[in-house]
Amino acid sequence: MKMTVSALFFIVFFYNVNAQYKYWISFRDKANVTFNPVSYFDKRAIMQKLEHNISLYDSSDFPVNAGYLSHISEKVDSVSWTSRWLNGVAVFATPEEIKTISEFSFVKQIEPMTPQSLISSISNNPLSEIDANDIALLHFQTQRMQGDSFITHNLDGKGLRIAVFDVGFPGVDKHPAFAHLREGKQIVATYDFVNRTEDVYKSHWHGTATLSCIGGKIDSINIGMATGAEFFLARTEKIFSETYSEEENWLAAAEWADRQGVNIISSSLGYTNRRYFNYQMDGHTSLVSRAATIAASKGILVVNAAGNEGSNSWHTIDTPGDADSVLTVGGTEPASDMHIYFSSFGPASDGRLKPNVCAVAEVIAARSNGGLAEEAGTSFSTPLVAGFAACAWQSHRQWSNMELFNAIEKSSHLYPYFDYAHGFGIPQAGRIISEQKIPEPTFDFVIINNDIKIILREKYSYTETETALGYNVRRNFYYKVEDKDGIMKNYSVLLADRKEMLHLFAEDFQTGDVLTVHFEGYTNTLDFPGGIK
Repeated sequence: MKMTVSALFFIVFFYNVNAQYKYWISFRDKANVTFNPVSYFDKRAIMQKLEHNISLYDSSDFPVNAGYLSHISEKVDSVSWTSRWLNGVAVFATPEEIKTISEFSFVKQIEPMTPQSLISSISNNPLSEIDANDIALLHFQTQRMQGDSFITHNLDGKGLRIAVFDVGFPGVDKHPAFAHLREGKQIVATYDFVNRTEDVYKSHWHGTATLSCIGGKIDSINIGMATGAEFFLARTEKIFSETYSEEENWLAAAEWADRQGVNIISSSLGYTNRRYFNYQMDGHTSLVSRAATIAASKGILVVNAAGNEGSNSWHTIDTPGDADSVLTVGGTEPASDMHIYFSSFGPASDGRLKPNVCAVAEVIAARSNGGLAEEAGTSFSTPLVAGFAACAWQSHRQWSNMELFNAIEKSSHLYPYFDYAHGFGIPQAGRIISEQKIPEPTFDFVIINNDIKIILREKYSYTETETALGYNVRRNFYYKVEDKDGIMKNYSVLLADRKEMLHLFAEDFQTGDVLTVHFEGYTNTLDFPGGIK
């Protein structure tokens, strides 16, 4: 059977028949291949898959048909990475060559590859020395997730393997923040998927900073929570140039991580309008979202940044953060504990909740020069949550990756409330370690005729008195309205600085609407049936 190449191909072909472009070629099958999982997988990977009833003979792990690759390589300029999971290969070829290949019966689909990635950080401020405010922030970035609870229970990610995908890790082989990792031989393997070498200690500082927010330590202070985990460092990006291979490298790194028995992937990378439209953030259109979904099916918890497009025209989450089984992390501002202005908003284009959770997005992190810096971006919220996940999984090793995913959502400080800025909120270690208590009511719905008021209970009602006593009152009041189909119509966060927080009117709601309010750990809802009007 012959395949039809997309209209985009014909545009490119018409434009320049002799120019070389990059394409992804997918094959129809894996006919006549052999596979031995014992020789392919690390022993640890085999053990983990057996423990969680994940097949060692999944066809997605079978090699690509060598004959297909041979036919393709004869017709193109060069072949890049080959993927078992997606049963395909990336090539550099002219449109004329691609037209020939499209006639091969074993070719299923051909896609042009023109993405450019975004590392999800927006600024940095190198520190010549650490002052009291820096130390306070350094403590806060883990303590906002109750990191001391993990320390008290001797949970530091030991026994878990974490792969970090980034643009480079310069200085990690020398920086004092990683001395414990080097001494404990906790950096197990490295690979540069850009240059195809094992040396990742070069290029951009971004990976150094994100790694520190998972497992770094400066003196006795944890930068991240998983200081006892093992690490696999993958350079998948080439910053400032060569913009065609990032998703392909991400896919190759994910397959590499799976072979090594990696438990968690932390990725502070994203792909947006350089290749895609917002409506394509549906969890299955992009190459990288498909790769992340397969990684999750293999038992890996994939943690990815929501992105920093909240204040620009793109606005919404990046891919692979759009994938359903990716734990997508948004960012909060430390002082307010609310969504930070640049963090990308959900939902996914098909309406699914994104981001799933959030964490502090202004942090202190390691720099490649041996020092520290103030960093901002969901790039740093993400590794903080990845480190949290490692400690949480250490405490419940019987959990599958998706059970862990759900537990992290349920541990978050807003749960069961959620919105498209915060997800379920900031994960809390105490809720992972101990059984959650039923929260006491903190507010009441008061309905008189068509007037609907939300009134705070006495304990929270007199902020003026608390301020006079010297307390810095910072309590956030969350509310949202969803329609009868569960589609969020609006949501907002207010500072709880008065007793009567909301005064609404029934005529402003439609039949089937649901008002949900969250305040100080307590969530309650109010339905609007037809009779309320």
